[in-house]
Amino acid sequence: MERLTSHRDFVTVLKRRRKVSDHDIVVHYLVRDDSHSCTQLGAISTPNAQSAERAGRTDSTGSTLGTPSHRRLGLAVAKSVGHAVTRNKVKRRFRVLARNHEQLLPDHCDIVMRAKPSAAHAPFDSLDRQVERLFASVGARVAQGK
Repeated sequence: MERLTSHRDFVTVLKRRRKVSDHDIVVHYLVRDDSHSCTQLGAISTPNAQSAERAGRTDSTGSTLGTPSHRRLGLAVAKSVGHAVTRNKVKRRFRVLARNHEQLLPDHCDIVMRAKPSAAHAPFDSLDRQVERLFASVGARVAQGK
């Protein structure tokens, strides 16, 4: 799963106002039509995309090859969650959980996982169940066309 890195991508996902939530996590999502993605509009600004382009590992749209699903993850962990060490711990947990359950998401999907303050003290298995439920819910909503 790739990362959402640009501010523009985060704002695009958050402004769509499509979200699912649980006790400790809110998942904002957007299924991209790659003909209108930021990378195709010439906004290849991330260092990873630039190095991939130099190495010749991009397709005609500028997307990096080798990732057939093109799912991207962004994390939003506010200071209300805790100090820097706590926020970084929550982000590490979210990355692992997203990687474990990404197959539940549709292809070409951008996800922003936002931590509620209670996520700092939630047990890992509780977060695991929540992410699984939320990602399955995103998949079901996209399949229904919502």
